[in-house]
Amino acid sequence: MKILWTDGSASPNPGPGGYAVIEVLGTNAYPVALGRERMSSNIRMEGTAMIAAIKYAGDEGCEIHSDSEFWINVLTKWAPNWKEKGWKKAKGEIKNLDIVKELYELYITYNVKLVWVRGHVGMEYNELADEWANRARKGEEL
Repeated sequence: MKILWTDGSASPNPGPGGYAVIEVLGTNAYPVALGRERMSSNIRMEGTAMIAAIKYAGDEGCEIHSDSEFWINVLTKWAPNWKEKGWKKAKGEIKNLDIVKELYELYITYNVKLVWVRGHVGMEYNELADEWANRARKGEEL
């Protein structure tokens, strides 16, 4: 199982966005997926990073460390009910539904473990994912 850390960035929010997936192998960590959108939001980029992580891991499965409590809740609490109700919720629209649907299908198809981490508290790999998400937002590529 791959150990991956994800993060997304938009500045301003909304504005140019970037995301990063960091793989940890032993004591080494390095970016394995980066991406950007000309106009995005932090939420969209966080979800897109998780999509990229699951696709990168594929059949091997992955443990995703993320500071996005929102996306972890989407996958573990809300999306099962939304899907059952035809991708509708009781009040209002489901924002970023394109990402929600793709990410949820990947989540239920592959072996994925989600680990929430508090963001921006000096955790080495979380900070590295944040740094690379910002670098991707500014146009850096692998």
